[in-house]
Amino acid sequence: MRISVFRKAHFNAAHRLHNPNWSEEKNKEVYGLCNNANYHGHNYNLEVKVTGEVDPETGYLIDLKVLSDIIKEKVEKKFDHKNLNLDVPEFKTTIASTENFCYLIWQILDEALGEDLDVQIRLFETPRNYVEYPAT
Repeated sequence: MRISVFRKAHFNAAHRLHNPNWSEEKNKEVYGLCNNANYHGHNYNLEVKVTGEVDPETGYLIDLKVLSDIIKEKVEKKFDHKNLNLDVPEFKTTIASTENFCYLIWQILDEALGEDLDVQIRLFETPRNYVEYPAT
């Protein structure tokens, strides 16, 4: 039986949308307030969807406590109250957009959960704006 389970998480982080290959004027034109040189923050909400086969011995797809611990260890501790541009090595050469951030979190969780489980995430930057990977 293939089934999906979901887990939600929350953390806060700051970032600046800035392309170093562009002029200051172009960055301001494209990114507006999100290009603030002093950064800006978000209260991110994360939804993690894990899909796979139920283990007949446990009745679980994955122990939700285990999933919670993985999210805390691999995502929340890495990003909570961090400046994505300054504190996260992956964003030294990649624009810290929500799209790129979502994909990075997916990569981390996909690796941690292994090949037998499919992972999909939604990363809410605001209550009205979110990114989903992989896209459906």
